[in-house]
Amino acid sequence: MTKSEKAIAVPAAPRVSKWWSLVVLALGLAMIVMDGTIVAVTLPTIIDDLGLNITDAQWVNSLYSIVFAALLLTTGNLGDRLGRRNIFIVGIALFLAGSFWAAKSGSAEMLISARALQGVGGACILPSTLSTVNATFRGKDRAAAFGVWGAVMAGAAAIGPLLGGWLTSAFSWQWIFYVNVPIGVVLIVAAVAVVPETRSSDNRPGFDMDGLLLSAIGFGALVFAIIEGSSLGWWQPLQDSSLFGVTWSTDKPISIVPVLLLVAAVALTLFVFWERHRARVARSALLDLHIFFTPTFSWGNVAAMMIAVGEFGLIFALPLFLINAIGLGTLGAGFVLATMAAGAFLSGTMARHLAAMIGAAGTVVVGVALEIIGVLVLAVVLSADTSPVTIGAVLVIYGVGLGLASAQLTSTVLADIPVDLSGQGSATQSTVRQVGSALGSAVVGAVLSVGLAHYLGGIEGPAEKFADATRESAGGAITGLRESHAPDEIVRQLSEAFASATQWSLFAALSFLVFGLVASLRVLEVSRRERPSAALELSVDDRAAR
Repeated sequence: MTKSEKAIAVPAAPRVSKWWSLVVLALGLAMIVMDGTIVAVTLPTIIDDLGLNITDAQWVNSLYSIVFAALLLTTGNLGDRLGRRNIFIVGIALFLAGSFWAAKSGSAEMLISARALQGVGGACILPSTLSTVNATFRGKDRAAAFGVWGAVMAGAAAIGPLLGGWLTSAFSWQWIFYVNVPIGVVLIVAAVAVVPETRSSDNRPGFDMDGLLLSAIGFGALVFAIIEGSSLGWWQPLQDSSLFGVTWSTDKPISIVPVLLLVAAVALTLFVFWERHRARVARSALLDLHIFFTPTFSWGNVAAMMIAVGEFGLIFALPLFLINAIGLGTLGAGFVLATMAAGAFLSGTMARHLAAMIGAAGTVVVGVALEIIGVLVLAVVLSADTSPVTIGAVLVIYGVGLGLASAQLTSTVLADIPVDLSGQGSATQSTVRQVGSALGSAVVGAVLSVGLAHYLGGIEGPAEKFADATRESAGGAITGLRESHAPDEIVRQLSEAFASATQWSLFAALSFLVFGLVASLRVLEVSRRERPSAALELSVDDRAAR
């Protein structure tokens, strides 16, 4: 038995029930992951309908991710203490209520508060799904279960824009929220029926309220600063910003972003010291810092963050290119991105067979390598004349790598974490991925902006007067010119400049994936050193099952 299996006895669930529970958990996961990307596509329609200003729009788009990241450690710990299925059901109920509230919103304030409630629900759901899978599945079933979980995690983010575009064009923007309501009701009933309850046997007294506040402030401030840095200004304030009723105006000497980064650094430093103190006095802690002494966990989280930066940076840049430079509609761009999801679903569900041969850590290395190949090929062939079919074909390769990496990285990271700490381990990895996703959008967005300034600055002739508008609108001005039947040469010059800038952003995403590959190789090294027979045992289990 592994260390995690010895930590707590988990009752063996009937095989059918166990796999049905995975279906329920995967659907809950897909719902919250898609919600992180579905709103971005629909935001222009929401702005027009509700008359949002730019600040309102930013909060609608980013508050979900901020609240989500701020509460993951807390909800993971609550799942360990109160029962992971219980927290999953509470999360679904909160997410359902937030979705209904958002669909009924008639003002910016209602919609923003609804998005915050959705974020709380999502923070309850994500670590609960992952920790339940970690606590329930063993042997060859574990590899298959994490394969499904990882495939859903990777693919749902890419499907979000497609689903959002279709619902908005076929019905109305409210349906991106309404669609969650019946799904949520079914999931609550199904979770009660088929998802096994698991919890930690840790009976240390007290609840770590101080740790909760410090982690929420630290991660909330960090993710907000990363997401809003490009629009509010990384150092000099670019526009007024409001936070908890306090307005930070442009006449301040510095932007609010570095202030929030300082707050995050102080809060997270205090959080680490506080958690060490809780451990010394044998009180319950929000995070057991000893799990970071597990090499596969610590290096796996480094890999997860680097890979998330690259993956979400790509998801940020590609829709802008497809819509603005190539001229696809929202639905067309969604179909192109769906090829990435198709590759991820296909490889994610089949990853256990590769893991049986080369191990989970080796499968991660193969997956990240395929991601790197896909992004590199895409960056090389990208131009204003590139066919969407070509882009989709390359994204299939990338998606296959994405599915392999996502499916087995989670399993590798949590392999040596005791089941008692499943919630904490799962929440930590989820937090790392969430920070990485926010960082990916910010870094790749900044590179795209610099690239646009460089290439648009070199434009001469009639298109020159549209260069500034193109850069400030992140390419949106090109779509406007195309719709107003501007001369083809103007549109072409601007589109080529945008394509060249997008290449820069893809190389930026590629560099982080390379860092992720290096960290993944380190995970492979330590996993082979500590568990040299792991791949052999998995292979034996697989043959015995046949």
